[in-house]
Amino acid sequence: MPATDPYVVALAPHVHAFVQPDGGWCLNNAGFVGDPGGGETLLVDTAATERRARLLRAAVLDAGLALPRTIVSTHHHGDHTYGNGVFRPEARIVGHANCRAEQLAAGRQLHLLWPQTDFGAVEILPPDLTYTDALTLYVGETEVRVLHPGPAHTTGDSIVHLPAQGVVFTGDLVFHGGTPFLPMGSLAGSLRALELLRSLDAPTVVPGHGRVTDPSAYDATERYLRWVRELAAEGYAKGDPPLETARAAELGEFGAWQESERLVANLHRAYAELEGLPEGHPLDPAAVFGDMAAMNGGVPVACHA
Repeated sequence: MPATDPYVVALAPHVHAFVQPDGGWCLNNAGFVGDPGGGETLLVDTAATERRARLLRAAVLDAGLALPRTIVSTHHHGDHTYGNGVFRPEARIVGHANCRAEQLAAGRQLHLLWPQTDFGAVEILPPDLTYTDALTLYVGETEVRVLHPGPAHTTGDSIVHLPAQGVVFTGDLVFHGGTPFLPMGSLAGSLRALELLRSLDAPTVVPGHGRVTDPSAYDATERYLRWVRELAAEGYAKGDPPLETARAAELGEFGAWQESERLVANLHRAYAELEGLPEGHPLDPAAVFGDMAAMNGGVPVACHA
């Protein structure tokens, strides 16, 4: 079976993760929570292509659940939202207010980055129900808490927490086995988001990319973020640009993580915070992705979907 075939992990009764190996660019995770007796299903994120979103749709039905009437978008990136249209007209879309604004502003973002990829029929469908701090939904008797951690991966992130089941969907606050990606959010905010995730005390962690894991993923992510912060402080003090700092870095334990070229993107964000720019302040995407291509051997990063 190809390494990119998605699979479903049962996390609790009627709670599932939809995992897409190998978790690289555009291979995100999703999840679904169902109430078979009440005919209600909630979906956490969709997928980057119409084809993959239809596999997610089939997985929901194969689990004996109704088609989702609610989608929670953990953030605006296309790998988590491009498949929203596959679940219309049944599903409303829920997300942070900034997620809506960012998704509308980004438009067909993945098409711009990867014009040769067949994304299928894609509609840009942002949240039509937004919140600012926290929101509680119910799927039958299952309580679903949606929490905004502040600027972190983006400025419009959502954490989806099922307290009774001990499950948390982190969105891209956590990449298990992959390199974090901060240029649209905040390094300092990402560290704060990890503290919020720890406070939920959920033993089962569904990251935005990578295998289902446990809270040890927070520790690994924190070590990386603190390392980036130290690296940025040294490079910034010397007046070295992010690309030079990234090229000189010894990755150590993080060298085994996917998408190591993201280091330079994260340094762009760290430098912006050292300059005193607000968390989430827009960066130049051409500079960020250009430097990542330089780190990637001069080749633009590839969409794996």
